[in-house]
Amino acid sequence: MAKMVFSLRNVPDDEADAVRGVLSENQIEFYETRPGNWGISAPGLWLRDSGDYRHARALIDAYEAERGEQERARYRKMKAEGRHRTLVDAVKEQPLQFLFYLAFALFILYVSIVPFFEFGK
Repeated sequence: MAKMVFSLRNVPDDEADAVRGVLSENQIEFYETRPGNWGISAPGLWLRDSGDYRHARALIDAYEAERGEQERARYRKMKAEGRHRTLVDAVKEQPLQFLFYLAFALFILYVSIVPFFEFGK
């Protein structure tokens, strides 16, 4: 029976390719499902034989631990060099989008709070 071993939802392409490679290198048979036309189905990598699940999961966990450490090291290096992206950088890149989101958040806050102030009248 097939069993999902790795969800592809919100996974970068390079990470998905690496996981596919890990499974292929270890001769673990799998197939892939796509998110579909509306993006509501479960994209993922599925094992053809659920008996391979523990081995495949251990390989993927080891890969993800290694990748996580590499990304943390890359971030620390960028931060030390002053090249990491901050909120201020994001606002400078797209100020109108930031203002729109801020205004929308304030509107939601206003609509949520006003009834409590009018309740006592």
